[in-house]
Amino acid sequence: MATNGNARAGNGVGTGRNGLAKIHTEKRAEGICHDDSTPPVKAQTIDELHSLQKKKSAPTTPIKGIQTPFGEEERSKQQLQSISASLASLTRETGPKLVKGDPARQLETPRVVSHDQHHHVSPTISVSDSSLKFTHVLYNLSPAELYEQAIKYEKGSFITFTGALATLSGAKTGRSPKDKRVVRDETTEHELWWGKGSPNIEMDEHTFMVNRERAVDYLNSLDKVFVNDQFLNWDPENRIKVRIVSARAYHSLFMHNMCIRPTPEELENFGTPDFTIYNAGQFPCNRYTHYMTSSTSIDLNLARREMVILGTQYAGEMKKGLFSVMHYLMPKRRILSLHSGCNMGKDGDVALFFGLSGTGKTTLSTDHNRYLIGDDEHCWSDNGVSNIEGGCYAKCIDLSREKEPDIWNAIKFGTVLENVVFDDHTREVDYSDKSVTENTRAAYPIEYIPNAKIPCVSPHPKNVILLACDAFGVLPPVSKLSLAQTMYHFISGYTALVAGTEDGIKEPQATFSACFGAAFIMLHPTKYAAMLAEKMQKHGATGWLVNTGWSSGSYGSGSRIKLAYTRKIIDAIHSGSLLNAEYKKTEVFGLEIPTEIEGVPSEILDPINTWSDKKAYKDTLLKLGGLFKNNFQVFVSHKIGKDDSLTEEILAAGPIF
Repeated sequence: MATNGNARAGNGVGTGRNGLAKIHTEKRAEGICHDDSTPPVKAQTIDELHSLQKKKSAPTTPIKGIQTPFGEEERSKQQLQSISASLASLTRETGPKLVKGDPARQLETPRVVSHDQHHHVSPTISVSDSSLKFTHVLYNLSPAELYEQAIKYEKGSFITFTGALATLSGAKTGRSPKDKRVVRDETTEHELWWGKGSPNIEMDEHTFMVNRERAVDYLNSLDKVFVNDQFLNWDPENRIKVRIVSARAYHSLFMHNMCIRPTPEELENFGTPDFTIYNAGQFPCNRYTHYMTSSTSIDLNLARREMVILGTQYAGEMKKGLFSVMHYLMPKRRILSLHSGCNMGKDGDVALFFGLSGTGKTTLSTDHNRYLIGDDEHCWSDNGVSNIEGGCYAKCIDLSREKEPDIWNAIKFGTVLENVVFDDHTREVDYSDKSVTENTRAAYPIEYIPNAKIPCVSPHPKNVILLACDAFGVLPPVSKLSLAQTMYHFISGYTALVAGTEDGIKEPQATFSACFGAAFIMLHPTKYAAMLAEKMQKHGATGWLVNTGWSSGSYGSGSRIKLAYTRKIIDAIHSGSLLNAEYKKTEVFGLEIPTEIEGVPSEILDPINTWSDKKAYKDTLLKLGGLFKNNFQVFVSHKIGKDDSLTEEILAAGPIF
């Protein structure tokens, strides 16, 4: 029988039970045995061990004017004072008392600031409970930190099998345009587009302040708030500093992805924001408040440079709210804000793509042979084109690796997946499942797209491409537009939708959205159109109308124009070869159409050739022309400025009977 044996072997290796090597311990002077395999950790408790896991990010640049070794503390103090000022109620003398860091962590000594560091009084009957508490600020957290917050504290947050964060937006799974309000004051009264067709629904200053107070009080009542300081517009000369104060990690990560992320150096010198969002979406507005029609309200005050969100947790309200702000601020600088995609060829040729949902804007602007500048929001200044955003907000319904490989591959760690359905065990997402909503979305940084150009800026565009999915089947696959025609079709913003069979409607329905984004524009459409024409003329850009819809008949009898043909058309536009083609003019719309394009059957270039019933074609063409004319009536009497009416040249560029 083998003995346990306490003696070492002569070579220093002992033998234990079953012939296995024996673990040796040494008795030190203090009488405690130690494992000799590795040095012990420098911690006396498990909390100390956890504290060794993480090291603090060192500041990268000094604060100007501060020459003390306490620069980081001073910097943090200044950040908190700025945030306290943002969260201040206008009916109280001071802002809330803030603490930097997660309230769940007690290891670190908190950095505290009140709006006035030296003014301390005993509580009296006039002091509210909220003024006695501290609100913890989670400032510009990283995606990893936001994942931890979401998974730990927000029900419905999960990590999917590709590493993306799946989350829920609550009862609202899309924007609420009827609940959006804009303060109408002495300035906006004359500057903004009001009345029929306008997306701007008015509210007064007092009502805005009531809702702002409600949002700020809610945020200040929480144990913690998330604060993002970021930028809009990749053009450094014209970027806007934005601050987003929110209650959910989901919202903070969404905006981290969608806005431009500052470098540590830029963050240290961020200062006062140009615009602030107060997202209290988990808390409803008061229905008894004037101008409120539901428990949801999204309110813009352009004079105060503030936006308040109540009663909706849908993150897209923040993205599109800021886009509306850019539609107001940028034209004041003679910069055109655009709801468009943009890409650039290897030789520096740039194209803008406009189009409503279903027209192929995302598909056609994403081209592996060209650099992506952006997929949705842009500015056109004297410096060229710049993306407004730092990310992409892609639709996910029926997403597949084969159809959209770039979007598929972008759904990884750091990406927010909104309202998707996934397998309970594997966490694999079923993109065809509409159980929560059809409007499932992914928000990811633009760097996740392999051919994205960073920084997202480009020279002036050579081509302006207006996309329409014409389900009536009478618009040609491509037309070269005059400047006046470009303005007319830009203001019209046409596409045609086919209703679902469940409601029994099979006829195409014309949809018009001014400037291809009526829900977001602030000024009258003619002002944006005039700026577009001015820039196109100055920089020699050509306008094109491309139909990605039907040919040889309307929806139900004709067929969809093949994507391969549309890509050949777009390639010919990019290369410049289409400028040298021979053209002829169509009836009614007076469009210039090429007679030949390489790789595209010549007979489909003129729609009348593809219809077997020529009378039905002409009747349908006249019908669509009438729809265009009726839609344009709202713009006919508008005056640009005080005396310039809409020019006859633009009206003449529309359909003529």
